[in-house]
Amino acid sequence: MSDIQPFEIQVAQAKLDAIRSRVEAYQWFSAPAGLPDWQLGMSTPVMKEIQSYWLDHFDWRSAEAQLNQYPQFTAEIDGQLIHFLHIVGEANGKRPLLLTHGWPGSVFEFYDAIGPLAFPSQHGGVVNDAFDLIIPSLPGYGFSGKPSAPLGQRATAKLWNALMQDVLGYEHYLAQGGDWGGMGTSWIGFDHGAHDSKGGCQAIHLNMIGLRPTPASPQSNEEIAWLQHTQAMMQLGGSYFMQQATKPQTLAMSLMDSPMGTAAWILEKFHGWSDLKDGELRSVYTYDQLLTNVMIYLVNDAIATSVWYYAAFMGEGGPALPEGVRCETPTGFANYPGEKIYTAPPRSWCDRAYNIHYWTEMPRGGHFAAMEVPDLFVEDVRAWAREID
Repeated sequence: MSDIQPFEIQVAQAKLDAIRSRVEAYQWFSAPAGLPDWQLGMSTPVMKEIQSYWLDHFDWRSAEAQLNQYPQFTAEIDGQLIHFLHIVGEANGKRPLLLTHGWPGSVFEFYDAIGPLAFPSQHGGVVNDAFDLIIPSLPGYGFSGKPSAPLGQRATAKLWNALMQDVLGYEHYLAQGGDWGGMGTSWIGFDHGAHDSKGGCQAIHLNMIGLRPTPASPQSNEEIAWLQHTQAMMQLGGSYFMQQATKPQTLAMSLMDSPMGTAAWILEKFHGWSDLKDGELRSVYTYDQLLTNVMIYLVNDAIATSVWYYAAFMGEGGPALPEGVRCETPTGFANYPGEKIYTAPPRSWCDRAYNIHYWTEMPRGGHFAAMEVPDLFVEDVRAWAREID
């Protein structure tokens, strides 16, 4: 275990110039005629808009300054270099909350929620709702180091528990996550719950259900309908998952050489998984937000190791729990209606996999909840944590 080292993002200009030159030199090809926009994947007109904005308006140095506004650090944990934000606000070193992103996101997903969660009195809240915030980049993502081989979500949970207890010295903590962050957070609850004198995670909050009960057979008509819907949605939109889980290196060969290809691969998911008005990306996000997230992958050459994370999921055995066993750490869940492909199971299914003690039907928002609807995200996390207190 290494000492904590302060970290500041400073991307070399030569790296930025190389990315820009590839974006500028991208060779366009004809879009299929006579089909609705987005039907076959990334929209050509939208991607052309983004290319123009990228070249004429996007300023990485401004994005870099925004990313650097909060304290960041690195630490080596079990041979992995981990990057993380650590914001000690009005909680004064107490009430730690671990926030974990997923794919194709980054720590940037949480930036609009950091102020209200860490400094609530400055954002219309009360001091008693404040958290210490710890926001790490997943292994192989963002500014964390790259594992030499695929490293999965259960292994990440072990790293995060060591980060919280051994590196930062928190005996007890809370954890939240969605997408892969939800899966890793679930394993934190399962493997590192505070059920004994050793401390650990007191409670978890999810905006995507990851673990599955065994047997994973439906026990009601509602569960049958959900399984059928989930299978249909995976047929329509899950090909990316199978590619990244089975042959990620083939995909990585292409994406690593193409900033535009990487952007399209990521932004098509932001379009398909977000709760958008009239299907418009800019009804929820700005191009600056979207490109900042994309650039975090590009400036770190991290798209390859990020897609390895899917193969690691399969290598760890997937989401199934032992028969008759569930995650007993108290679990909160926020069900966002715009979650299209990974729609939440019925409560009865979730109760067989988790000790659900808190459940909210959210009024809007999708897969990238903290980034899409930060105010609602903050409000729900605060309400969940009050019940734990």
